[in-house]
Parts: sequence; C-alpha cells; structure tokens
Amino acid sequence: MLKLFKNLRRTEGMLVALSLVFIVLQVWLDLTMPEYMAEITRLVQIPGSEMSEILLAGGKMLLCALGSLAASVVTAVCAAKIAAGFGGTLRRKLFSKVGSFSMEEIGHFSTASLITRSTNDITQVQNLIVMGLQMLIKAPIMAVWAIGKISGKAREWTMSTAAAVIILLLVVLISMILVMPKFKKMQKLTDDLNRVTRENLTGLRVVRAYNAEQYQENKFEDANEALTSTNLFTQRAMSFLMPSIQLIMSGLSLAIYWIGAVLINKADMMGKIDLFSEMMVFSQYAIQVVMSFMMLVMIFMILPRASVSANRIMEVLDTAPTIVDGKREEGNVRNGEVEFRNVSFRYPDADGDVLQNISFTAKKGETVALIGATGCGKSTVINLIPRFYDATKGEVLVDGVNVREYTQKSLRAKIGYVSQKAILFTGTIHSNVAYGDNGQAAASEEEVKDAVAIAQAAEFVEQLDGTYDGYVAQGGANLSGGQKQRISIARAVARKPEIFIFDDSFSALDYKTDRILRRTLDEKCGDATRIIVAQRIGTIRDADKIIVLEEGKIAGMGRHQELMKNCEVYQQIALSQLSKEELA
Repeated sequence: MLKLFKNLRRTEGMLVALSLVFIVLQVWLDLTMPEYMAEITRLVQIPGSEMSEILLAGGKMLLCALGSLAASVVTAVCAAKIAAGFGGTLRRKLFSKVGSFSMEEIGHFSTASLITRSTNDITQVQNLIVMGLQMLIKAPIMAVWAIGKISGKAREWTMSTAAAVIILLLVVLISMILVMPKFKKMQKLTDDLNRVTRENLTGLRVVRAYNAEQYQENKFEDANEALTSTNLFTQRAMSFLMPSIQLIMSGLSLAIYWIGAVLINKADMMGKIDLFSEMMVFSQYAIQVVMSFMMLVMIFMILPRASVSANRIMEVLDTAPTIVDGKREEGNVRNGEVEFRNVSFRYPDADGDVLQNISFTAKKGETVALIGATGCGKSTVINLIPRFYDATKGEVLVDGVNVREYTQKSLRAKIGYVSQKAILFTGTIHSNVAYGDNGQAAASEEEVKDAVAIAQAAEFVEQLDGTYDGYVAQGGANLSGGQKQRISIARAVARKPEIFIFDDSFSALDYKTDRILRRTLDEKCGDATRIIVAQRIGTIRDADKIIVLEEGKIAGMGRHQELMKNCEVYQQIALSQLSKEELA
C-alpha cells in the first residue's frame, strides 16, 4: 500500500501537506469548543454572572464551530483533488505498463483482470484517499489530543473511557477477522464477473446462433451470485459496527454522568459547581475520543478492500516485461531479409514445444508462405518476428541481426503486420489506414488512397458516406469481414514496410479479389519481403517458397510443383481443396 503512494506527484504532495495543516486546525477548534462550554456552564451556575460574558463565550464557541466547518470543507476539496490526480496518474502508468507487456504477461493476468485493475481497483484506492485524509489522519490526532485534555481528571471517568475504547477495539478486531478474507476474494470475483460479461458481449453472435442465451445467463448468474453473496456477507458483518459504536458511545455518556452524579453528591457546594463543569467537559472529550476510534473504524471498513486493490495494482506495475528492448535501430543491411535459425518455441506453462527446429530464410522481394493443419504453429512462427513472443531456442534474424538486439519500436517500424482477426479502431477510413508510427512522416491523403487502391478497397470506400472520412465503428462493426480485411491490408501497405506479414489475412476475400490483390502487391510492393500464413492453396501456390508445417515441425519446403511431388502433407491439403485438373 505505502509503495503505491510513492506515485504521488509533487503537486499532490503539496496538497497533502496543506490538508494536514487544516486537519490540525480543525481538531484544535473542535477540542477548544468544550472549554467554552465549560465556561458557559460555570457562568450560568455562579450568581451575578453577566449575560454579556455568557454571550461572549457562546460567540467564541460558534466561531470555533464555523472555523471547523471551513477547515473541513478545505480538507475535503484537497482530498478530492488528490484522489482524482492520483487516480489519473495510476491509470496512465497502468495503461503504459500494460502496453509494454508481451502476450505472455497479458495471458498471465487476463484481459478481464487488467480491466478491473485499471478501473475498479483504482476507484477503491481513490475512495481510501478521500476518506483517509479526512479521517485516517484526523482520528489519531484527535484521539491523542483529547486524551491529553482529559488526563489527570477523575480516575473513575478515565477508567470508563478506557473500557469503552477497549470494547470498541474488540468489536472492530472481530469484524476485521471475519471480513478481511472476503474483501480479498471480492476483487477476484469482480474479475470473474467482468470476464463473463466481456465474453458474452464479444461472442454475442455465436451465443445467438447456437441459442445459448440461457447457458450464458446461467454462467453470468453464477458469477453474479458469488459476488453478491460475498458482498452481502461483508456488508452484514460490517453493519454490526455502527450500532455497536452507538451503544458504546451512549453507554460511555451514561457511565460518565452516573459517576459524576455520585461524585457531585459527595462534594461541597463549590466543589459541586466545579465537578459539574468538569463532568460536562470530560463527557465531550470522552465522546471525541470514541468518535476518533469510530472514524478509524469507518476507514477500516474500506481499508481491507483498498489494500487488496493496491496490491493488485502494484502487481501489474512491478511485473517486469519478458520482452526486453535491445539497443539497435538498424540491421547490418536494409533489405527486409528474415531468417529463422533452429528456432523452437514453447508457450508459458506449456508441457511441450509448439515449434521445433524451424529454419528458413525469406529474402528481399520474396513471397514465403506457411501452410499446415489448424494448430500446427503457423501463426506462432510469424508472431516471433515482431517479438510478440521471444523464441525459446534458436535465433530469429531481421536484416542479419537477432530481433532481440533491436529496440521494439525500430523492429516493428520495419514490419507491416495484418493480424488474423482484422482489427479496426473507432474513427474514419483515413485514420485507420494512416494508423501508427514507423518513424516516417504520417501517411498523406494520396498515400492513403494509393494504399486503399492496392488493397482493392477503393470501390467500397468511395461509396461510403464521406468516402475516406467515412465513419468506422468500434472494431469495424459497420463493415463486412472482407471490407475489414482489405482496410487492414491497406493500413500495412501505407507504412511502406520492408517486411509484410499476412496472418491468414485473405480468408474473407473471394478468389478473384484475392488474386488481384496479390498481383497488385507484387507490382506495387515487389521490393518488400512478404510472409503469408494461409489455409487456401490458391492464395499461396505462386509463392517463391512454401513451408509446410506439421505438429510444429517443417514437413516440406519448396515451390508448389515441388511439394506436389515430394510432400505428402501438402498433397493432402491441396487435393482436399482443388481437383487434380485444377492443380495442374
């Protein structure tokens, strides 16, 4: 928890110091009021007291109350500013940290958990700051100061106050023992609820297509019920605190007055007046002591959950990325050559290697295709080039240099990557095609149009309302699968990269568009190295080199005609899609 607060900025630190000053001022004013009350009580009981003296004491007491109110408001404003600023800093750092994660770290935390940590967990910490500055700091100061005020008074009153505090602490301790494990569990259950909700939203089409609404509702209900029941338990356990505190405070007041009545009854006339005045003051200070502990209790109600949230946030911030930046920004040559040397790869926590001894070279201007059964490791191979993962064994080289030696920014600036799932962002066609930074000037309007034309997307883009400024919904929800793929390809083309990586990026295109697009790429981007992952023979049959993968190993390598003669795996794939006449 304390480690997290090291992220406070200087401005917020100054606001904390200012809050501390006003908190001390507020406590001093609150503890001064009983002294004026004692004076009023004494003046009322002494015959011949002037009304002006009573009004003067009452006026001072009123000024103290108004001053305490003003100090409280200033403290609340400072606390709100600190919480908002600190929350913004944490969200910014979390976003930046998650952006530096490889897919290994993302998989370790899960997307749902990272969303919860960036939202709900930070809110819990903000709530603690708002409440903490007003109560966590104020309560100990008030308790110590009030105890100092009543020390040396009647021993009986002191003992009753100590007993009330001990009982209060026992109640709080029992409550904390009961609810602390539940608070820790609550954030994980929030992750589960977030995960199920996100899963249902992203898979909505599949859910409806398979009439699985009831299944998903039951799944959500299980997660919701687990969180609700845990929340109810904690709230019910904590609900005993406030009545217990009220009972203790009322009991303490009764004890003080009862003890005071006995003491006053035994005293002489002048002693009675002094004792009555002391009793009134003592009762006020004793209530202030109990109130201080009550404020601590209120903090303890949110502290466990905030503590869990802080630990979860720090867990993300303290995670060292497995993908560490190198120092090189350029290779030995600038030709876009990609080479795999005896590369093996194993996913984190997997039992065996997904790839084994993969070796091949994609030279400048060549088209290298990867094909094989589902799950044979095709996408894994190309994910090692931009360092979404690092090879477990062997080397991946770009321009003659191991990819580990490059800075991630310079390495990825060489690559035009089109993912297996076409990802578009909220904005326009232009903003999506001109997306990203590869160290060059942002793509101009003409370059965007050229890229869209190469990707065979100009026909439908120019029919959109606004053409190149046409609206693109989140995830490209207002475009078809083929349109999204072509915009994704245009985005890669607009970067003018040395290396193109197409991860099954032609699957939603018809054969005619597929053929024209690949031919246009050969003409317009012929100097770039092209690495294609595909399932269709028609997409890759003209490639300079075809690599056939089977269970993570290379089962064959060569051109289409060569593989049709000497690679059984390739033959089976080809004959399952096209007839012998078509293949010939």
